[in-house]
Amino acid sequence: MTAITPLEFIHKKGIFGDHHKKNEDDLMTISEIKNLVIIQLVQYKKSKININNIKIEGLEIPTQSSKVNSNNKTRILWNAPRTWLILSENEKIFETMQKNFKETDFAITDISHSRALIQIKGDQAKELLKKGSPINFNELDPNQCVGTIFHGINIIIDSVSSSQDTFNILVLRSFGESLYHHITDSALEFGYVGV
Repeated sequence: MTAITPLEFIHKKGIFGDHHKKNEDDLMTISEIKNLVIIQLVQYKKSKININNIKIEGLEIPTQSSKVNSNNKTRILWNAPRTWLILSENEKIFETMQKNFKETDFAITDISHSRALIQIKGDQAKELLKKGSPINFNELDPNQCVGTIFHGINIIIDSVSSSQDTFNILVLRSFGESLYHHITDSALEFGYVGV
């Protein structure tokens, strides 16, 4: 992908905030995730296809609320009943899905250029998110996602890992800069590394 990313001109690299006398490896990191294909998959109500019989990139499509199935290249997020978001490093996934999913049963939409994706990683990531979102992050396990707000901006939070708390935050591209500023302002208290 060669398009200009949503945060291309505002994301800063370096160390910011309260980082004095702290080990850089212990600081939270904030980054923009680029070069992902983001697809919205919707199964029509009239469709008789059993979603449990379909796989994308070898992954089952989650049918439980807030569930995420993933491998090292692709994540499938349950977004709503009969609605999923697929985030993949495979640039050909959209074409593959168009071939494998009948348009009489599914709507497949490439929304890659309409979203910004910010990743927050570190021991203070949950504390940062608690500053702007009403979600109980102590109950958000890895491979779960939730739609919520952060300082009044609608977002989707994807809990990627708990070994070092890692969250991917999806937002409409037009709100990407505002969300980025809210997140980086909230992170100053802890100190963070922009990567």
